[in-house]
Amino acid sequence: MLKSLSSDNRTAFDVVNIIAGLGLLLSPWYLSYAAETYAAWNAWLAGAAVTLIAVTALFAFHQIEEWANIVLGLWAMISPWALGFSAVGAAMWAHGIAGLVVAVLAAVSLWLGSDRPYSRA
Repeated sequence: MLKSLSSDNRTAFDVVNIIAGLGLLLSPWYLSYAAETYAAWNAWLAGAAVTLIAVTALFAFHQIEEWANIVLGLWAMISPWALGFSAVGAAMWAHGIAGLVVAVLAAVSLWLGSDRPYSRA
């Protein structure tokens, strides 16, 4: 049974987060919602932040990067309603999917990287 996250798994998680961050960053153009100010700016900023944090984590892993990605992922998921662009379907789905991927991978990375047992039995 895996008790800790290997560096290969952590690298894979970081690469997926880079892809999710770049996907969110570029989504206003390829999903045609760049004219929606709040949605586009949020995608550009959150996507760039996720990408930069994931690239940084490739070189030196610290738990703070994963905590930051959890926060950014959760923000990306709720931002369509918080910023009022939930009616823009493409933007809502891009933020929701990217945010979910980033938050889940960061949470799993933290869980597996902490050497916690899977059960107490």
